[in-house]
Amino acid sequence: MSRAQRLLDLIQVLRRHRRAVAGAVLAAELGISLRTLYRDIETLKAQGAHIDGEAGVGYVLRPGFMLPPLMFSEDEIEALVLGSRWVSERADGQLGRAARNVLAKIGAVLPDDFKHGIETTGLLIVGAAVAAGDAELAAIRQAIRAERKIAIAYADEQGNLTHRTIWPVALAFFERVRVVAAWCELRGGYRHFRTDRITALEVATERTPRRRAALFKEWSKLENIPAQC
Repeated sequence: MSRAQRLLDLIQVLRRHRRAVAGAVLAAELGISLRTLYRDIETLKAQGAHIDGEAGVGYVLRPGFMLPPLMFSEDEIEALVLGSRWVSERADGQLGRAARNVLAKIGAVLPDDFKHGIETTGLLIVGAAVAAGDAELAAIRQAIRAERKIAIAYADEQGNLTHRTIWPVALAFFERVRVVAAWCELRGGYRHFRTDRITALEVATERTPRRRAALFKEWSKLENIPAQC
């Protein structure tokens, strides 16, 4: 275990205990020696942690201490790397570039031993698929964030075209298709729209009548969301 990981684990253990906990208990939980524990306690104090107590008495972490920025565990780093690689390969180009920038920024400020984990992790995204309809994703994501209505022309499986005004709630990324979950004014209910069947799209200046958080909560509670429009 790296030293940075050990310090992070110690902080998490201290946070779980509201009362003073003996050094021997902390050392046993972390799988380290008492000598190492005492040294780590002093290191955290030097970084600004308000840890009260002493050897033979016990330790307690006072509220308010935040770890230095971007102190992630090894599992958290692997999750970030894997997720960012998935997005960079399978989302639209704008979001993919953002994912690669995230990894670069994280790597620039991590401790050296953790930075090495980003560069050498064996977690890979294999067989990235290019989905139809990705050109519209950036506009859809912007509409979701801004809580704007979207006017679309939409073709069903038979190619029949309808014009809809929708209130976008969520955007789902499947292997080869992307699907917008939205309230459809034409149908008066929630519907799913495949982006590869959207033949025209315009983000309106008009805001949705209800906040997206409320719409999302309502949509997610539905037991039988129709798979198609």
